[in-house]
Amino acid sequence: MADQSIILRRVAQLAIFGLVLVLAACQKQAANEAQSSKTEDKDTSLLSQLISKPTYDVPAGTRIRVRLDQSLDTDSNAAGDTFTASLESPVTAGGKTVLPMGTRFAGRVVSAQSSGRLKGRGHLTIALASFELRGKSYDVVTSPTTRVTGDHKKRNAALIGGGTGVGALIGGIAGGGKGAAIGAAAGAAAGTGGAAATGKKDVVLPAETVLNFTLKAAVRVEG
Repeated sequence: MADQSIILRRVAQLAIFGLVLVLAACQKQAANEAQSSKTEDKDTSLLSQLISKPTYDVPAGTRIRVRLDQSLDTDSNAAGDTFTASLESPVTAGGKTVLPMGTRFAGRVVSAQSSGRLKGRGHLTIALASFELRGKSYDVVTSPTTRVTGDHKKRNAALIGGGTGVGALIGGIAGGGKGAAIGAAAGAAAGTGGAAATGKKDVVLPAETVLNFTLKAAVRVEG
């Protein structure tokens, strides 16, 4: 019985020792796997950094100079209309050309108002909305550019005054002083009608017009 008890103790000791060895092996394997995982994550991160492209911030206040692809005018365009343009001068940031000449821009008409025929000035306000670079689109916020027509007063005075003079001349030839007075009145009416018919002014920006805008908010661009 004593020998059997000793054998059983030895067996139990061996079993415990074996279990300890198994647990130690499992812990070592787990530690190795964790270390391997960390190494893989680190390698992946380094690879990602190598593959990812650098970015550049084009700051607010940068001037954007573009050339229109098509004409815009207050007679045919209205608020909400869109237009396209190409970058006329390259834009740099951090000593690198970020937006090369020819970069495609899209813009919108902010407001458009035709002038009246005898009074009121026409105005056209436009702004840039986005650009496309290497297949990616970037939204931009720029200051608007506004063009306003000239005043009607001098032109209308010339048209109306000219009509009066011609009417007086014709009336004078036809009937003396009285005829001149009648002719002047008729001429003034004709002159006013001519001003109304021809005096409308529109803002016109022909295709190829070069315009300047300013970024109101910075934009981050992939290099």
